[in-house]
Amino acid sequence: METKSNKRVLITGGAGFIAHHVIYYLLKNTNWNIISLDRLDTSSDINRIHEIIKDFDKDTQKRVKILFHDLRAEINSQIKEKIGHVDIILHMAASSHVTRSIKYPIEFVENNVMGTTHLLEYARSLNNLERFLYFSTDEVFGPSIPGVKFKEYDRYNGANPYSASKAAAEEICVAYSNTYKMPIYITHTMNVFGERQANEKFIPMAIEKIKKDEIITVHINKKTNQIGSRHYLHALDVADAILFILNLKKVPFPLNHTACNCPKFNIEGTLEVNNLEIAQMIANVLGKPLKYELIEPLDRPGHDFNYSISGDYLRSLGWKPKIEFKDGLAQVVKWHMDN
Repeated sequence: METKSNKRVLITGGAGFIAHHVIYYLLKNTNWNIISLDRLDTSSDINRIHEIIKDFDKDTQKRVKILFHDLRAEINSQIKEKIGHVDIILHMAASSHVTRSIKYPIEFVENNVMGTTHLLEYARSLNNLERFLYFSTDEVFGPSIPGVKFKEYDRYNGANPYSASKAAAEEICVAYSNTYKMPIYITHTMNVFGERQANEKFIPMAIEKIKKDEIITVHINKKTNQIGSRHYLHALDVADAILFILNLKKVPFPLNHTACNCPKFNIEGTLEVNNLEIAQMIANVLGKPLKYELIEPLDRPGHDFNYSISGDYLRSLGWKPKIEFKDGLAQVVKWHMDN
């Protein structure tokens, strides 16, 4: 039953991969009530929410309310009434596939920039909003530079329409923070993995191919012999970081911040692994031989081999990931085999 002490959290894109893990984590670790706002597109699946809440008791299940709305349109009075009072907004809805953004750039601007602006306009109309958290990506900084880890307030260098649209939406958030004095936070997150991820992503795709004894394509830069790599982070660690940030009583700005009044946080994974190493780990868990080919992606403009951000600031505040990559990957492989 809802009480005055229970916060009400609006999560956009709740049926998306990362957001549904956040819903699960908040149900398990808080007494907050959650409104999931989604339009259900190619990256969404309402069954994710049903799957995560089924093992909770009925009172906990009632803490989740699902609403449907396309953020390319403003949040009108009818949707506002259905949402009700909101204390916190976690804006996690986004179009996020690089290849699709290269093919359909206007769609990504409409979804990520206009969608964010419509949500900010709604948030600006609320009384006593505690926090608006915009969920961004490490890709706004562009490809990694040897020896450099990008910090929260470093320059943008979007390599494709997806990363550019996320950076543009960040700037809209900063502008609303500066202009309207709204309580906005921004996070940059590295590549995220976990259960119920779409098969277009590398880890679930690799699991399926290895399981079927198929050949995996691994991209390599033949000039440098560099294989694409990422600092992977489990979705539940992302959820843990978000709750940690929301519970901060005071946020001291890092030393490299400029005049921005909008606190930003890099959520960094602890281990960098390349795609060939990941595929081999998966093959080892499955007890199968790895069949792969190294291919230079000549036809993939806008795709970066590596990203790198510094998580020093968030670590200095007391947060670090809890799930070791190898352990988390083994759990994900087992989930795919069981499902």
